[in-house]
Amino acid sequence: MEVKTVQKEEYLSFIENHPLANFMQYPSWAEVKKDWQHDLLGWFEEDGKMVGCALVLYRKMPALNKFLAYIPRGPLIDWNAKNIKDWFFPLFDHLKVRNVFTVKMDPPVVRAKWHARTIQSYIRDIRTHGLKGKTLTDLGPDWQDPAADYVQQVLTEMGWKKKSPEEGFSTVQPQFEYRLNLKDRTLDEVWKGFRRSWRQNIRKAEKEQVVVTVGEEQDLDAYYDLLKATAERKQFGVRNYAYFQQMFRALKQDDADRIRLYLAIWNDRLLSAALMLHTAGHVWVLYGASHHENRDKMPNYALHWRMIQDAHRMGAHTYDFRGISPSLDAESPLFGLLNFELGFRGEACQLIGEWDYPLQPMLYWAFDMYMRKR
Repeated sequence: MEVKTVQKEEYLSFIENHPLANFMQYPSWAEVKKDWQHDLLGWFEEDGKMVGCALVLYRKMPALNKFLAYIPRGPLIDWNAKNIKDWFFPLFDHLKVRNVFTVKMDPPVVRAKWHARTIQSYIRDIRTHGLKGKTLTDLGPDWQDPAADYVQQVLTEMGWKKKSPEEGFSTVQPQFEYRLNLKDRTLDEVWKGFRRSWRQNIRKAEKEQVVVTVGEEQDLDAYYDLLKATAERKQFGVRNYAYFQQMFRALKQDDADRIRLYLAIWNDRLLSAALMLHTAGHVWVLYGASHHENRDKMPNYALHWRMIQDAHRMGAHTYDFRGISPSLDAESPLFGLLNFELGFRGEACQLIGEWDYPLQPMLYWAFDMYMRKR
């Protein structure tokens, strides 16, 4: 195979039909990451047929003409191929010409899944026996893909280095996500799958006259104020306003339904909000925010139910809550997020994580040491 840059139109034609397509591999995501250079790459067989693609972001090293290459939630190749190594050698050849000293990727490959009921049963056991420090990986998954373990084995043999996740989340993209399957299910079936108390909370929000609307760009100000307040309360970092404005504009220009802003409002007061991104039948929820008051109005339940309904109407097969912590410790500050999402009765998914390939080992080592000290 050969790897070469492709035009946007050819790239879009290919990715729209790829089963692993995600918003971070669309050309519009490069418009969001304005401080990175980028390439749209295609893998081609000898007959000229395009069989894979990747959006590659490049970050220049200070004072050196060397670059870090990052492939977010990619590349989009045949991860089930036995000759998986053959996909990477032409990629390395291309990146060396670009003066890349190391490649970072977090493949869209799921290795294990846990059903909500399985997790909830284990949480009850944890509480009954007073167990501490338990995580999802202490619980045998309901589904595990040996092909994903084979991919990890081959990557390790090639010299790829798997990055250990930090407490809760991995360093770039979450290794654990929570997803709700919508494929071949009616909305009524999805609704009946929720925990009974979750359905009651959604009805309560409706009774309290919480209204969920789809906002426009002018609503980003109110959303961002709520997001900043949420970040301060829960002690996590948040990007500047310009980033969200650029994301909204870039993705809207790509497709009117690529990104939507949802707002849960009660008595003219914004109580909850989130962004919803949609590509190729997969919906993601990003940057949720909520007010610390009026929680009894159940705005978060109303917000997600409206977004799930819209995702279903858009023909989505997956509603992705995005990152969760694998911690099952009720004392963990991140446990509440998972506990909330479990009530929608989806699945916790473990991806194979983040990997680095040093094209120039000594420079990579120095860079890695610098990042650790930061």
